[in-house]
Amino acid sequence: MKKYDFLILGKNQSILEILIRLVNANENWNAVGFNHEKLAQDYFLENKPDFVLLSSGIEKNIEEEFTEFCLKIHPDVEVIEHFGGGSGLLQSEILDRLYKKGKL
Repeated sequence: MKKYDFLILGKNQSILEILIRLVNANENWNAVGFNHEKLAQDYFLENKPDFVLLSSGIEKNIEEEFTEFCLKIHPDVEVIEHFGGGSGLLQSEILDRLYKKGKL
């Protein structure tokens, strides 16, 4: 199975750390997280991850601008708005995207 790279953007540091840990628990997934969109943009330009997870605390306009930025640079990136619901929901959201793209 292919290894997938994730960029996680969220303003709540404790939730961000939990999401990074949950994603990295899967041996085929690798996540890095940022609590500032400029740092996340710089990372995105250098690495072009497969997934972008948007977590809590991001202002609506920042969320929209960051999503637009990501899709303009890397149109195949999967952007998921994840604002809670537990690890099962997160994994389901990711697996659903992979399935819909025919990558499972």
